Amino acid sequence: MPEPILKVSDLKKYYPVRGGFFSKPVAWVKAVDGVSFEIQPGENLGLVGESGCGKSTLVTVVLKLEEPTAGKVIFDGHDLFAMHQQELRHLRKDIQIVFQDPFWSLDPRLLIKDIVGEPLKIHTRMGADEMLSKVEELLEMVGLPREGTFKYPHEFSGGQRQRIAIARALALRPKLVVLDEPTSSIDVLSQAQILELLKDLKDKLGLTYILISHDLSVVNYMADKIAVMYLGKIVEYGMAEMVFNQPAHPYTKALLSAVPTIDMQSLDDIATLEGSVPSAINPPQGCRFHPRCCEAKEICGQQEPPLLDLGDGHLAACHLRQMLI
Repeated sequence: MPEPILKVSDLKKYYPVRGGFFSKPVAWVKAVDGVSFEIQPGENLGLVGESGCGKSTLVTVVLKLEEPTAGKVIFDGHDLFAMHQQELRHLRKDIQIVFQDPFWSLDPRLLIKDIVGEPLKIHTRMGADEMLSKVEELLEMVGLPREGTFKYPHEFSGGQRQRIAIARALALRPKLVVLDEPTSSIDVLSQAQILELLKDLKDKLGLTYILISHDLSVVNYMADKIAVMYLGKIVEYGMAEMVFNQPAHPYTKALLSAVPTIDMQSLDDIATLEGSVPSAINPPQGCRFHPRCCEAKEICGQQEPPLLDLGDGHLAACHLRQMLI
């Protein structure tokens, strides 16, 4: 096996809760609490879970857009948290992100040539003509006409804007691209086209993706591996086919059961989880999912289950699975 392009070890991100503006923290929001995983070059990792589970926070800390509370991140052999600012700035060209909403991620005051060319302007010494030619090439690569370089974002549809955002992210030929809900703000037809484009670009350029999504059908189509997060922790991890076909954690089963299918007769057929996600300030003792789990045993509320290897790299943090082995 090659060395992983990204290795995350026991990563934590806590936010202080203060009683007053200048007072000391009285509690901590444990947004990410001891997360570990690896991604091999060319793989696509899907991060799934309910809103507020910590997916986006995990990625912003991995990219060091926010400072970690604890943990370690190794990207392409470099310890990101130990690097000086100048070293980190140089390495950022290898890590890019495509944001969720193309209507807000593109500056409406700038021409497309300036939006897509911004990374080139910062990290290279290209002249104006060379940069313009490169931007035109990038637009063609994502399925847009060269003439779009002298237009503004409002002259494009939502799907076209997302293609522009993808072109900007790929301007420096990064090794790792984070896709933060890349299809959630566009219509269904554009979603299918964007996913097909991302898959083609991955194969053509040898990219590695981290895909954040609430849409399990998107994750199933794109991801090689899946990490299921709940309340700041990974509760299941493994190859996408195995996680979808043989879910081991009750939370993963609940997520999959909540996906509508063509066989359902009414909305009453959709399975829903009872209760809501507990507070990340004071998470439940033991397994964090046990207050909402219909299969919970006494041990689930007493001891936190470790990620157990079920074979073939399929991991699940569940006492019930341990009892079956």
